[in-house]
Amino acid sequence: MQRYILGRFLQAIVSVTLVATAIFAIVRLTGDPIDVLTDPRATVEDRRLVAESLGFDKPMIVQYGLYMFNLAQGNFGKSFNHRRPALEVVLERLPATIELGLAAIALALLIALPVGTYAAVYRGKWFDGLGRTFAYLGQAAPIFWVGIMMILVFGVVLGWLPVGGRGTPLNLIMPAATLGLGICAGVLRLTRSSMLDVLSSDYIVLARATGLSRLVVIWKHGFKNATIPVLTMTILLLVMAIGGSVVTETVFAWPGVGRLMMNAVVNRDFPVVQGVVIVLSVAFVTLNLVADILYAYLNPKIRYK
Repeated sequence: MQRYILGRFLQAIVSVTLVATAIFAIVRLTGDPIDVLTDPRATVEDRRLVAESLGFDKPMIVQYGLYMFNLAQGNFGKSFNHRRPALEVVLERLPATIELGLAAIALALLIALPVGTYAAVYRGKWFDGLGRTFAYLGQAAPIFWVGIMMILVFGVVLGWLPVGGRGTPLNLIMPAATLGLGICAGVLRLTRSSMLDVLSSDYIVLARATGLSRLVVIWKHGFKNATIPVLTMTILLLVMAIGGSVVTETVFAWPGVGRLMMNAVVNRDFPVVQGVVIVLSVAFVTLNLVADILYAYLNPKIRYK
């Protein structure tokens, strides 16, 4: 088991290193930050001094070496726009994004688990068709379009909910519903598929033959086992929600890391962009590592493979 965990841990380190390398290269393809940080009327000497102060006068391989060396010490650099450490800026916005992600996941699970279960129980009937249609539409609808439509209907026409910002629980409803729609659709389909497998198993047939009521068979014996794949996936849903929050936060002016990253990309604030991507990558890889270890404990065949 120790060998399996060590192998997964080394894979996690390699994954984060590759992500850090990729984002280092990608942000530099967006343009020269000196163009944003200096006045259009700045002289060549002024631009040279700014580039020298930020380290952009050095060869790219040297910049990369310094970047990885500082990153290994937890130094993400200093934000060009905020004039503060990039990691500090990212962590300051992270609670708002986590709040949005947790709300989206809670809403998605509350809808997807019962609907997916009954869709499997009534397979081929109208409720199953309705559930599958909802799942297909939820996965196909673009997040930005869903958000705009919700703002138009519930914010502008009906005036029930605030259209942006963060502060009250009402501000959270539309962003959480928008972000949770895609998650809900995926979990619904997974729940339905898992429940169909469980309902056709021998112990469910035996439970029915013993005279147990339909509700007991479905919820005590079927649902409990059908949701194992969903619940083991839940630890990754939060990072998936955070990763998909960029568009949602932009549409609803939600002050989280998604909106922070969009502004940083526009302003070519390389340290902040790199900080957001690396922090999310570390979170995803860490939770993925935890999931792998849990799978190995639950199913010894995995670690022996």
